[in-house]
Amino acid sequence: MHSLKHPIAVDENVATANLTSFHYGSPGSGKKVYIQAAVHADEVPAMLLAHLLRQELDRLDAEGAIRGEIILVPAANPIGLSQVIHGTPFGRYHLPTGINFNRMYLHVADALKKSLEGRLGSDIDANVLLIREEARRQVAQWTPKDDVETLKKTLLAMAIDADIVLDLHCDNEALMHMYTGTPLVETVAPLTALLGARVLLVAKASGGEAFDEACSRLWWDLADHFEGAAIPPACAAVTVELRGENDVRYDYARPDAQAILQYLGHAGVLDIPLLPLPETPCRATPLNAVEPLEAPHAGVLVFHKRLGDMVEAGEPVADIVNPVSGQVTTLSSSHAGLLFASTAHRHLLRGAHVCKIAGTESFRTGDLLSA
Repeated sequence: MHSLKHPIAVDENVATANLTSFHYGSPGSGKKVYIQAAVHADEVPAMLLAHLLRQELDRLDAEGAIRGEIILVPAANPIGLSQVIHGTPFGRYHLPTGINFNRMYLHVADALKKSLEGRLGSDIDANVLLIREEARRQVAQWTPKDDVETLKKTLLAMAIDADIVLDLHCDNEALMHMYTGTPLVETVAPLTALLGARVLLVAKASGGEAFDEACSRLWWDLADHFEGAAIPPACAAVTVELRGENDVRYDYARPDAQAILQYLGHAGVLDIPLLPLPETPCRATPLNAVEPLEAPHAGVLVFHKRLGDMVEAGEPVADIVNPVSGQVTTLSSSHAGLLFASTAHRHLLRGAHVCKIAGTESFRTGDLLSA
């Protein structure tokens, strides 16, 4: 194993920041895996899981059990980690610009459609190598305009040519759930089963250019464009939502770490004893079948339903109680589904996020991710 420090913010007259990555195995000796934690810097469960993964990878590396290359970034957002307001971490958005740290990554497919014209054929392996070479070149040519784009370029440069990308997050309050591309459902099914994810949310394009899609979506965009070429979905990129922000517990993180190691073992990256894969606990849910509920006015949030409850269409989910005016508004879902994520706050302003319900029938359009 070796570690690298990547300079992110280097202006001498202001605070500086460096990103640290840990590198295991040998490039080119097998599949490449990239794992990052807490690009939303206040999503702490991801960093605890990365710490436990690092301990296990150190041991496996010493035993010669890594059959490929693994890059681990245990704290992917040093800029966000430094943002604290009156004692409260604030790591989802960059304070000076308001930009979400997990949006607006470079999507290289459009450039590759031009640079790869006439160069792809029926040889899958040759196509994959060429696409990865061109993708690396496009990311290298990205000229960041500020420190946040420097961070994004650094992260993407390490992941753009990986076979497996795991982007570790958490929600505010939530069940274990995951996001991935629709063409990757079968590929990530073992991870869904091993982690016991209750919801697997899928889309070919969710909007906002999140990190996982910057790594994976280029493959099916190119396949759709070059219809005569053999182009597989060669990057299995997944956003893993590790329950809620306060679920920072060893009894969660240790099994999660073992689940990820087993997934990498079944993928042929780790030489470890393999356990039988459990049954997949859920079917893929189209991301546009998720119904978000919002507060229609300010007030106290009182849930009728709990995380993990099934909700029927029209069934009460929560009340918003204004203690001054006396107004009480009951929120109901328009579609049946599973209540899998909610806010941890219990007093909300108008328009604030309340919860998410995963249904089965697609009904939304446009950007499908929360801001």
